[in-house]
Amino acid sequence: MKRSAVFPAFFIFLFSLLCLRAQAQLKPVAYNDGLQALGGLLLQPAKNASGAGVLILPAWMGIDKHSRTVAQRLGDLGYTAFIADIYGKGNEPRSRSEAGERSSYYKSHIEAYHRRIRLALEQLVKAGADPDRIVVIGYCFGGLGAIEAARANMPVRGVVSFHGSYGRDTLRKIEPIKPSILVLHGADDPYSSAAEIGSMQEEFRRAGADWQMVWYGNAVHAFTEPSAGNDNSKGAAYNALADKRSWQALLAFLEAIL
Repeated sequence: MKRSAVFPAFFIFLFSLLCLRAQAQLKPVAYNDGLQALGGLLLQPAKNASGAGVLILPAWMGIDKHSRTVAQRLGDLGYTAFIADIYGKGNEPRSRSEAGERSSYYKSHIEAYHRRIRLALEQLVKAGADPDRIVVIGYCFGGLGAIEAARANMPVRGVVSFHGSYGRDTLRKIEPIKPSILVLHGADDPYSSAAEIGSMQEEFRRAGADWQMVWYGNAVHAFTEPSAGNDNSKGAAYNALADKRSWQALLAFLEAIL
């Protein structure tokens, strides 16, 4: 190989290596809910002039590749990101059926879900995020958690739900909602009935919430999750266009309220 060809290749390799080192890495964070050990993931960008932080609530399988990717993308944009551990160490689902059981528990024991979200928020603030500049986002089961963070008036600027669920105990009193809300929903999602969505919207109106809901045509549940496949007939499938548009909607929301 000619010497002139070796040097450019070497510098390209060196530049790539430096870029990888410059990219912020996810770091494990140990914390607790009483005797239950929890393990979240933190990403601190090299530079976060605004101090803004984003709490990520994963889908029903818990901390997964998708939530890690979301954290990395947010970190690349300068946000401090923390992925919450809702289930706790030793309770990670090993199958879809276990994920259904675990997530159903927190849906029916909503105060326990609230507590795990609050504990994760504390970790985000401890990591240096400005407590007055925080947004909660969630996917599927985590999407419900994001909405619950608003319903509980947790100390956040806003929440974003991606293909979440929206049900609530009708015996719960509707309180004024302070955080802004963005709901990103697949128009053909079979897991959320028109009645459930209508009830949520009426709840937001009665609560005087600042809310918006975006519907994505030809999209079903889990439209941001590449591993969901592309068969809409299964009820959950990836939709590249809806994924791209919902990410743009998230960024616009973050810019507007942070």
